[in-house]
Amino acid sequence: MTEPQRLRAALRAALWAALPVVPGRQWLDGALARLAERPETIARSFAAAGRNTGRTPLPDAPGWTADEAARALLLAALPQDRVTQEVAVLYRYGDAREKRAVLKALPMLEAGPAAVPLLHDAIRTNDARLVAAALGPCARDLDQAAWRQAVLKCVFMDVPLAVVDGLEERADAELAAMLAGLAEERAAAGRSIPADATTLLSRLTAEKEA
Repeated sequence: MTEPQRLRAALRAALWAALPVVPGRQWLDGALARLAERPETIARSFAAAGRNTGRTPLPDAPGWTADEAARALLLAALPQDRVTQEVAVLYRYGDAREKRAVLKALPMLEAGPAAVPLLHDAIRTNDARLVAAALGPCARDLDQAAWRQAVLKCVFMDVPLAVVDGLEERADAELAAMLAGLAEERAAAGRSIPADATTLLSRLTAEKEA
């Protein structure tokens, strides 16, 4: 089962269980049908997703809410030649929930390097949810320097490092040095870095000394 298929099944199950009004259950199918005929309708449907599907977490798709899944499915249904343009516009003008949905959908859209400016923008924000979403699977397109800075920002913002896709594979000596510097600064101020960052630093330091 592909990721769009998994999300659609999870969303439909949640809608059927949670929404007693039939039009609410039918909204996603109607939005996707309109999109197939007129891709330009995505902006209106994208904005309306939260009102029509709700925003509750999906039991069958951990880490996703109903509105995020609906928006991801809309993006996945776009013609490939429109993906880059529409994703950029929807992210730029979207609210925080819409931006997060775009970021979480990127891996299934195969947007590649064209999506990197969106990741940089999300990482610059002070919204922990956007930073976390930008460090999911789509972060593979970030260069190593930008990726290290993003991981360090997670530590600053107390974003759990478990959200960082590929952390074990990409963490390196330079990241260890950055974490050590932050740990020293925090210690001088009578504070500490989060436990998961301490664990990562200890592992990287042990690997360097081995």
